[in-house]
Amino acid sequence: MENCKIVNLYTLEETIAAELFEGLTYPWEALPLIGAFIRKLGPTLDPVRFEQRGEEIWVAKSAGVAESASLNGPLIIDEEAEVRHCAFLRGNAIVGKGAVVGNSTELKNVVLFNKVQVPHYNYVGDSILGYKAHMGAGSITSNVKSDKTLVVVRDHASPQAAIETGLKKFGAMLGDCVEVGCGSVLNPGSVVGSHSNIYPLSMVRGVVPAGSIYKNQNEIVEKI
Repeated sequence: MENCKIVNLYTLEETIAAELFEGLTYPWEALPLIGAFIRKLGPTLDPVRFEQRGEEIWVAKSAGVAESASLNGPLIIDEEAEVRHCAFLRGNAIVGKGAVVGNSTELKNVVLFNKVQVPHYNYVGDSILGYKAHMGAGSITSNVKSDKTLVVVRDHASPQAAIETGLKKFGAMLGDCVEVGCGSVLNPGSVVGSHSNIYPLSMVRGVVPAGSIYKNQNEIVEKI
């Protein structure tokens, strides 16, 4: 399951939350730690660059946040980020430098690395999106299985390979520079390797290798 390891998915220099991943092997291990990490990091942020807005909410002064956006802590919005009209940030969220959180997009228990774009009607819950990852309009992370059982990460290329996460809520782990097509659903426990593309209207399950094009579950091809 090398494709699932933090070291192979993310450029940690591209997030204010690099310390969150120290000592971890797989990124989903960080999901239960996000809130406490924000509470620890927030008070240490440079007041010249960040302002505190309400309890446990820190927003960079260079970030653009629409008045209609709903901000709930714990929350950090890094420099030059853009939070647009009616975005709903429910808490336990880190929005990276230059990231875009769009109209009616909802975030909950997430880390968005620098320059991530979730710009149009996206739901991102219990997920980690790597540097420059982009989710097309209407694409979402589904973070709870319909039968409410714990999430298992499965690699369809190696059916015997599976990791029990112990988590009931686990959306998707997107590596650096992943492109998710419009209207796609990333099912609980999805892991998409860096520089991969997901076709529009896809239903993604399991592990997608780095540098791939996901057409459907039975057709995942290597980029040329």
